[in-house]
Amino acid sequence: MAEMSGGAVVAKMLGIEGVDTLFGIIDGTYFGLYANLEEHGIELVTPRHETSAAHAAGAYARVTGKLGVCMASNGPGVANILPGIVVEEAEGNRVLVITSARRTGIMYPDRVGTYQCFDQTNVISQIAKWSEAVPSFDRIPEMMRRALRKCYEGRPGVVHIDIPEDILNTKVKTSVEFWAPHQYRLQQFGLASDKQIEEAAELLIDAEFPVIHAGSGIIHATAYKELEAVAEQLQSMVTTSWAARGVMPESNRLMMPMVHIEVNNNIRNDADVVLILGSRVGETDWWGKAPYWNKQQKTIQVDINPEIIGANKPVDIGIQGDIKDFLTRLSLYLQTNKKSIKTEQRDSIIQKHVDDKRKHRKKLNENVEDLSVPMNPASIPAISNTVFPKDSTVVIDGGNTTIWTNFYYQFETPGATLSTYKFGMLGAGVAQAIGAAAADRSKPVCCIIGDGAMGFHPQEIETAVRNNLQIIYLVVCDQQWGMVKMNQQFSLKPLKTLLKKSLSEEETINADLGFIQFDKLAESMGAHGEYVNDAKQLKTAIERSLATGKCAVIHCEVDPVKHMWAPGLRYFKDMHQEPKGK
Repeated sequence: MAEMSGGAVVAKMLGIEGVDTLFGIIDGTYFGLYANLEEHGIELVTPRHETSAAHAAGAYARVTGKLGVCMASNGPGVANILPGIVVEEAEGNRVLVITSARRTGIMYPDRVGTYQCFDQTNVISQIAKWSEAVPSFDRIPEMMRRALRKCYEGRPGVVHIDIPEDILNTKVKTSVEFWAPHQYRLQQFGLASDKQIEEAAELLIDAEFPVIHAGSGIIHATAYKELEAVAEQLQSMVTTSWAARGVMPESNRLMMPMVHIEVNNNIRNDADVVLILGSRVGETDWWGKAPYWNKQQKTIQVDINPEIIGANKPVDIGIQGDIKDFLTRLSLYLQTNKKSIKTEQRDSIIQKHVDDKRKHRKKLNENVEDLSVPMNPASIPAISNTVFPKDSTVVIDGGNTTIWTNFYYQFETPGATLSTYKFGMLGAGVAQAIGAAAADRSKPVCCIIGDGAMGFHPQEIETAVRNNLQIIYLVVCDQQWGMVKMNQQFSLKPLKTLLKKSLSEEETINADLGFIQFDKLAESMGAHGEYVNDAKQLKTAIERSLATGKCAVIHCEVDPVKHMWAPGLRYFKDMHQEPKGK
């Protein structure tokens, strides 16, 4: 028998699971946990806010394919982490949240008047995959194993385990048995049957123009090479959900980035067969409905979560299974089948869409050629794209800033794009960049973020500095809530807005912000700072920032009116309406 605290048991179990990084703010209620992390090779990265811990863990999980882990202390700490839990669950990131609770006997239920106490597990159970409290020391191993099983079951999301402070911190004599992961959770989940592979393959082979629609399930399965291989074999174009941006190199002729919205719609309408991989086909995919999708097309949907299959778009072949395995076996079937695939016939349709994409890109690039001062917002992602390493993680945050960046950054490294596409959470990118940088310190992280979004968590610049994380934050500054201001203007004075492009501050409602010079703010926290308002100076500012080898913030002053008129806004508005196709 050995003497161990509950926190030491948890730390050892995390180490056995292969966890190497944990995000959270230190607190005496779980000293027994974080005091034992180093012994098991786990680095503790401490942000300045618990929500940031959740976002960093989610980004770490998405970039590495591993389990992201974060912690928060009872009461205020748990209250602070709630927004992060909501977002990471919505985005489908594999995150384990460990929280402390007040000592046993005074909560669950609350004794009435208990300090820093609320029903943590019940609240989180409404917003996470699973949430339970550990009632006693002897049940820690059992309940941790259950939590870790939940982390890997079905669609990734947030799992929460709540442990009273006295259980975490008090040492007891114990003979805990520590099991290897394969002893308590499945290492491989449901696989498609051979018959399902054959049926799907034959439908795709016989199609006139098959299309693959990829969701974030490709990212969680790390099935990038398998996706590209199948697309090439079938000569099938690939469209994606927003959350799957960049799952295939965008220089590949078959890949159609989601920013070419009309071309995407045309591709999905031309498709007589569509293979949907790891996507819910949700609102940002128009629910899979006409007029954005061909109503008559045959549909194959593959997902690890059976509840998603056929939920929004009716399927002809529904397959519950691991996407990486499905694509690997589909590729093998396509290699060995005796039927010829109609690649020549498909080529002419593909070329039509590629030509339309080229025309649309040429029109979009007029913004890049605009070298007026202050900058056209298109310059920031376009220039960043030429300076940062191609395999750098790019984090995108903000309202219109997210739109501009998506339209003008070309992604070549699968899995290197982070945002909150499902939830649109302002400010999450500050900490997502921290999680990505902690996951791989060998290359810099690029975070393009609006000044409104940066205002949510600017204190995390100091976190990056303290933890020696090289993140370059490019803060797009227009001193307004641009996306909201545009909507206000069209609601208040639509004709004048069309004519003047923008209304005065007095004609809108609290849509303007005060000036913050973010480069100076960053310098006050030990980061490198740059101020740029001219696109011709941006490249050298980024290069100087990269050369420092540390965290840097570039204050990018943009034309506020141009920033409001982001490309594709009308489609964003259409997305919020129910498709009217028959």
